[in-house]
Amino acid sequence: MSAFTVKLRDGVGMNRWRDDQFWLALALGPIVWGVSLGLTHGVRHEPPAWWVLALAVLVYPPLEEIVFRGTLQPWLAQRTGRRWGGVTAANLLASLAFAASHLLRHDWLHALLVLPPSLVFGYFYERHRGLASPIMIHAFYNAGYVYFLS
Repeated sequence: MSAFTVKLRDGVGMNRWRDDQFWLALALGPIVWGVSLGLTHGVRHEPPAWWVLALAVLVYPPLEEIVFRGTLQPWLAQRTGRRWGGVTAANLLASLAFAASHLLRHDWLHALLVLPPSLVFGYFYERHRGLASPIMIHAFYNAGYVYFLS
């Protein structure tokens, strides 16, 4: 796959709906929100504007996943072959770039807190061979983050 080919559909052989790890990743969302709450003391007192939630759930996850998982991660995978357990060098480097990109709008702690979820998104990009699963997980994580923390 070239660096400019984006694969939105999952690859053959892995059905996300029957993948226990996919469901576990979704179940970890509230834990991620709780850890973020504890580290940032950022309790929300009123619901976000509808358009903020819509951007965070419907717009940012597909765009960010296309850039970081659909373009950067495969490009890096062609140039690196290292793996540490379930994490590839390409996933780690793309996730570091993803976290760094959050420094444009967030402080260093919030940018650092997106690194673990980003590794999860990259893992599912590789596991399911497409962007559908990471986009879904990313949208769910963003929904809770925006609703409870921002």
